[in-house]
Amino acid sequence: MEAVFDVEASQSLTERQKRRVVERAGPVLRAVSQDERSQLRNRELALERLVEKLRSALAVPRRRVRTAPSAAARERRLAEKRRRGELKRGRRSPGDE
Repeated sequence: MEAVFDVEASQSLTERQKRRVVERAGPVLRAVSQDERSQLRNRELALERLVEKLRSALAVPRRRVRTAPSAAARERRLAEKRRRGELKRGRRSPGDE
C-alpha cells in the first residue's frame, strides 16, 4: 500500500509550511507499507509513516543558545594541557634542556 501527499496542492498547509516541507522532503511525500498481510493495516501503517514524514519536515529546529564554558571545564582543559606538556617534556632527550 502506498500513501501519497501532494504538498503544493494541499489546502491544509500555509505557504510558509509548504515551503519548509518542499525544502526538506520534496513536493510530494510518499510512504509505502507492505509489512502486514491485511491491506487495511498496510494502509494504516502507510498513513502513519506519511504523517511522521510530514511532522518531521514541518519541525522547526530550536536555536542554540551559546554559553561560555564553565570554570570547571576551563580548569579541566588547562589541566589536560599541562599533563600533555609534561608528557612531551618527559620524552625529550636530556641535552635539549
